[in-house]
Amino acid sequence: MRASDRAYAQLLEEIQRGVLAPGTVLGEVEQAARLGVSRTPAREAIGRLTAAGLAHQLSPRVTVVSDFSAGDVRSLFEVRRALEENSARLAAAKRDPAVFENLARAFAAAHPENGEVETDAYYELIARFDEALDEAVNNSYFTNALRTIRTHLARARRLARDNRARLRASVAEHRLIAEAIAAGDGELAAHATHVHLHNALAAILTSLAAAPAGPEALTDPLSEGTP
Repeated sequence: MRASDRAYAQLLEEIQRGVLAPGTVLGEVEQAARLGVSRTPAREAIGRLTAAGLAHQLSPRVTVVSDFSAGDVRSLFEVRRALEENSARLAAAKRDPAVFENLARAFAAAHPENGEVETDAYYELIARFDEALDEAVNNSYFTNALRTIRTHLARARRLARDNRARLRASVAEHRLIAEAIAAGDGELAAHATHVHLHNALAAILTSLAAAPAGPEALTDPLSEGTP
């Protein structure tokens, strides 16, 4: 792996996990030293984060981690709904039933509320589901658009990570989506996806509203109210 790719991957993970909070300065020299790379790979990595909307320039010499507000989350989910509901509908028409039957069984056996290891395994299962969905849809335009959405979604997903009730509900929602796709029922798959995204958005916005004020808090907590 190239040094710039390694630096980008680490910075991306830290932004998605909230280790690098919104407003954190991404100094080229400081990040290069911290990541153990030269300034050029660090500059390239920070440039990629900026291009992806995960960082932005305050001035020609200062780049910071982008805010991730309630308004940003709503905007993200507006696009996510359009893409994922249609992906579920298309996947139901094109799928390999066995793939989604296996995923449905895996969701039935998942218990992410039991601890960190189980939660990590559950998010890996969701990644497998996403990959199967992309493969079934077989449309590079959908895949590329969803890749961008999922990159930002990881920042929102961590807000619900400690909400055990929400994790239990998410398991059941994903199981229903997988079962509907396996059965070839596109309308049920799309509707189940709609319900899942509605519930996920509500949980994330609730977490944002409860976030403490301060430099590490996400901004704009529910200025328009929870839907």
